[in-house]
Amino acid sequence: MKQYNIALLRGDGIGPEIVDSAVRVLKAVGEKYSLAFTFTPYLIGGAAIDACGEPLPKTTVEGCLAADSVLLGAVGGPKWDNLAGNLRPEKALLGIREAMGLFTNLRPAKLYPALKDECPLRADIVENGFDIMIVRELTGGIYFGERGYREGKYGQEAFDTEAYSRMEIERIARVAFETARKRRKKLVSIDKANVLETSRLWRKTVHELAAEYPDVELSDMLVDNAAMQLVRNPSQFDVIVTSNMFGDILSDEASQITGSIGMLPSASLSGGSRGLYEPIHGSAPDIAGQNKANPIATVLSAAMMLLYAFNESTAANAIVAAVDKVLNEGYRTADLARGGASALTTVEMTDKIIERL
Repeated sequence: MKQYNIALLRGDGIGPEIVDSAVRVLKAVGEKYSLAFTFTPYLIGGAAIDACGEPLPKTTVEGCLAADSVLLGAVGGPKWDNLAGNLRPEKALLGIREAMGLFTNLRPAKLYPALKDECPLRADIVENGFDIMIVRELTGGIYFGERGYREGKYGQEAFDTEAYSRMEIERIARVAFETARKRRKKLVSIDKANVLETSRLWRKTVHELAAEYPDVELSDMLVDNAAMQLVRNPSQFDVIVTSNMFGDILSDEASQITGSIGMLPSASLSGGSRGLYEPIHGSAPDIAGQNKANPIATVLSAAMMLLYAFNESTAANAIVAAVDKVLNEGYRTADLARGGASALTTVEMTDKIIERL
């Protein structure tokens, strides 16, 4: 029996509930495919602030670095909104990504056939569905650049600096090209090269690398146009590669046209097999502890972990197939239930997925 050690970062809000759902699914699929998991919890975000006075304790970083992979719920909430920037729960996300060297974020945005009616776009636009993989650079750009306050032309001003090296661009672009090779061999690189110097270097570097991938069709798109095209014709996209901030915004937009942000998983990867897996939604403090959250994004994040971290494709595909079956049979959580339809609780949806395994 194969043994894998997983660090659990339950976090805040609905984080503990959805992580516990994913753990249940992993245990169930493990029994079916002879996989054994050891789960070790660590504090992060607001929960860590309350217990330790800081959002990312050293013990959490050490535990994540020692584990085979990491599963994260969500961090943050209004309780901690008034803290200084370096003490906010969200600071822990940047810190753990940097500590683990997680420069790649994979965010799939897929419209499930069973959820076409939940898509806010016109029926003719989504008739054929869409299946997009957004490859986001995760440890560079404006989120990690120099920042601060200074005296400016109109008095005190704040500044945040965007910077990208050729190495950072090349390594994320290489991931995107390799990803496109395994899919439909179409890659769109998104930038703002008509305005930003960092985007001009981005575009130049991506095009130079494209010579190594003649089988992949590369095109460029400005970020404002990309935002429009995602709602005008999402099926045109296969793989998207873009910077940290642009990827953050566009992937959230893409999540909304899938029907619910509660459906989208993500994988944050380094050059090795270890990574951090999490749903892209937030901590939803308004429904925390009420057994209402949709666990599917976290369950699918666990499936991505099986695939990317452990190369357990059979078990990963089984989870994805189970989610498909549950949705096709009409089961919905509150975020997906419409027209007076009854909604399953977090636990009940998890039960259904495990039954379909």
